Amino acid sequence: MKKNNLIKVVVTSGPTRAYIDSIRYISNYSTGRLGSLTADKLAGEGFKVSFIYGKGSLLPKSRGIKLIEIETVAELLKALKAELRSGARAVVHAMAVLDYEPEKTIKRKVKSDKKFWAVKLKRTPKVINEVKKVSPGVLLVGFKLEHGKGEAGLRKAAEGLFKKSGADFVVANDYGHIKMGQHKAIVLGGDGSRVSVSGKENIAETIVDCIKERLC
Repeated sequence: MKKNNLIKVVVTSGPTRAYIDSIRYISNYSTGRLGSLTADKLAGEGFKVSFIYGKGSLLPKSRGIKLIEIETVAELLKALKAELRSGARAVVHAMAVLDYEPEKTIKRKVKSDKKFWAVKLKRTPKVINEVKKVSPGVLLVGFKLEHGKGEAGLRKAAEGLFKKSGADFVVANDYGHIKMGQHKAIVLGGDGSRVSVSGKENIAETIVDCIKERLC
């Protein structure tokens, strides 16, 4: 048995939802594949893994991973705080978290006889910014998704995330590459390190290597 089994890592993955009425919701696109691959690779290295995932996310295949299903941003925040308080040493926050949600949720199904339906949205809590507040010493891997920004734009966006969240590593990627099936990413460290990597398998392996280097 590997000594890593005493080190708990939380991986968040997949989409989040926000309900407009009792049956309709808004969501964002995420298959959860990168998160599930990362969880499997962590489990393969002997880490104790908790996997917080949104409905519809792909799931890891390894045995022994703790699976926690959520739908809303509020449920995500509650589950993540609970895992942090129970001794998590690292968080890989790969989940696609909604930035906006309906200001009010109607507790019934709205009839479809209206020609227009205006829905007012409000900002959701920035979940990644709460991680270090709950557990200052936790190793945090954050993700930054941009579109059409180029490498310089990705690095600039990552710098902003480092400052706001206190992340130790940021995986910066461009949605254009993901959409074309060519997932490329830059894995940046708070110490100035930078690794360019292609393919979800390789990105997941790089994330795991970063965690092993710091915690093992």
